[in-house]
Amino acid sequence: MNGINSVNGNADNDGYLPLPQGFATAAIHAAHEPEKWEHMSVVPPIVMSTTFKQHSPAVPKIYEYGRSGNPSRNTLEECLAAVEGAKYAMCFASGLGATSTLFGLFNSGDHIICGDDLYGGISRLFRIVGKPLGLEITFVNATNLEEVEKDVKPNTKMIWIETPTNPTLKVIDIAAVSKIAKKHKILLAVDNTFLTPYFQRPLELGADLSVYSLTKYMNGHSDIVMGAIVVNDEALHNKIRFLQNAMGIIPSPFDCAQVNRSLKTLALRMQQHSKNAIAVAKFLEGHPNVIKVLHPGLPSHPQHKLAKKQTAGHSGMISIYIKGGLEESRKFLSSLQVFTLAESLGGYESLAELPSIMTHASVPEEQRNELGISDNLIRLSVGIEDVEDLIQDLKQALETIK
Repeated sequence: MNGINSVNGNADNDGYLPLPQGFATAAIHAAHEPEKWEHMSVVPPIVMSTTFKQHSPAVPKIYEYGRSGNPSRNTLEECLAAVEGAKYAMCFASGLGATSTLFGLFNSGDHIICGDDLYGGISRLFRIVGKPLGLEITFVNATNLEEVEKDVKPNTKMIWIETPTNPTLKVIDIAAVSKIAKKHKILLAVDNTFLTPYFQRPLELGADLSVYSLTKYMNGHSDIVMGAIVVNDEALHNKIRFLQNAMGIIPSPFDCAQVNRSLKTLALRMQQHSKNAIAVAKFLEGHPNVIKVLHPGLPSHPQHKLAKKQTAGHSGMISIYIKGGLEESRKFLSSLQVFTLAESLGGYESLAELPSIMTHASVPEEQRNELGISDNLIRLSVGIEDVEDLIQDLKQALETIK
């Protein structure tokens, strides 16, 4: 567990699981021993070299070539593993890059089960890129465990889920899906981008892979694009590490140093995102121009009890259905002054977007309709500004659609 005790955390966490004890300490100190560097710097240096001098042919001191390994990237990977309470972490050029790398684990004809409510880019990757590679993809409502198991075939190699899902914030029972995966000896990958290991530990719940777009909360400053895969199994780690090098989907040392910096404040940021989001959600739930609020921390959420059971809290993600259609959504989003109309999420600033024509526009219309990704569904990424200003901004924007 690398010094993190996820059981004996805070005793009172509003009914959620205890917060991970020692998380902030691990984020600040893991893989950051000044003794690692001759100059004893407290902040790890950024090593930009693409190649490294060797003692003799094929006998490097540690590193040989930047794609195969780099001190800045390795430091970040060690720290990521520590905050997850895991053994191994590997970084990639983006979250989609991390997911694309997993395709290298499979052969033509292999079958993958995917949750039906996914980030649009991931859905596009599985549907459009996976098909010519010969991968068979089945999308299922992963909240329905019977449906998940029913779709397992002899050639099924992996189950891929997001929880909470994007953008309708459904919560999927990781432990229950893990039992299905283990029963059939297939991998379970969980996209944990929305919650980070501060609020949810997929590997501890039985997943084989915990996958991230580090671009979002883990970096949290809207200035880096990167992804990661975290695992405990050594053989699986070795396969993905080989693919990381062979496929070359790696991040730059500078970007790794930036994410490494950001992890130091992850605990503080997630606490504030969580506090702001629940306050905003409660306000929105009482507004006459809001039809429905989706936030796992609200008792009105269909999987509220499950969220309390498997997570230690929720991030800044909220989705809402407002009165009206596309015209009203455009008016509402254009009227926001503190929230910024933009794609992405998880930064310190608050963002708002319209999934149907932005982040999820690539999802087939029929599937969007089935999932409820309508033109009046707004996705909010609540930042860490003063919550009173956020609520006032939403209030004045909602008043424009009367």
